[in-house]
Amino acid sequence: MQTIPLINLLYLILPLIVVWYFYKTWVGNQKEIIYATSRMIIQLLLIGYLLLYLFENKNIYLGGIILLFMIFVSAWISLRNIKNKTKYEYSLIAISLAVSGLIHLFISTYLVLDLEYLYEPQYVIPIAGMIFANIMNALSLGIERFENEYNHSKDFVSSRAISIKACMIPQINSLLAVGLVSLPGMMTGQILSGVDPLIAVRYQIMIMAMLLSSAGISIITYFILKEKTLNY
Repeated sequence: MQTIPLINLLYLILPLIVVWYFYKTWVGNQKEIIYATSRMIIQLLLIGYLLLYLFENKNIYLGGIILLFMIFVSAWISLRNIKNKTKYEYSLIAISLAVSGLIHLFISTYLVLDLEYLYEPQYVIPIAGMIFANIMNALSLGIERFENEYNHSKDFVSSRAISIKACMIPQINSLLAVGLVSLPGMMTGQILSGVDPLIAVRYQIMIMAMLLSSAGISIITYFILKEKTLNY
């Protein structure tokens, strides 16, 4: 696989500067793009070194701590664009993340991939990251839309329907476009590393189905819990 020299990554700064300029000019926020980009670089460099250690350590208790950390951080980030930032709302999001995420992680790694051990970090950690990040985005998008609709109409059922449809748009669009418009990240990465495209396709089918259903089950879980709250 082609190795990217670190110095070559600097070329990506050029289009980022353009985006930053117009974001600053049109939105009025000159720090957000810089902050997000800087944080992304630091986090990825740190996680790269951390993964070298984690992939060598197959302690299932350490794996459990990592998964809990992913759940708590994902739930916290999900609150970013939501008006209701109470501890109770956070708990609803965290439960929804955990229920959907852990179910899909178990199905993907233990049943679909048929791993020899329940915890094999080189599989569990990357797949868990994809699942929780996907759920995080779906919940954040769906809950924000629900708040806006419910505050306006006070109709839980119609607001829920609009919210679910909104949060599933990215996943459904991805399924419709895959193979025609895009070759998704995992499949592209495997092909670039020399894996047979037909094998890469199988992994991508697992990922795409998992992302759609994990987003759906998480928002369903959230609204089951949320409805009980609104009824009291």
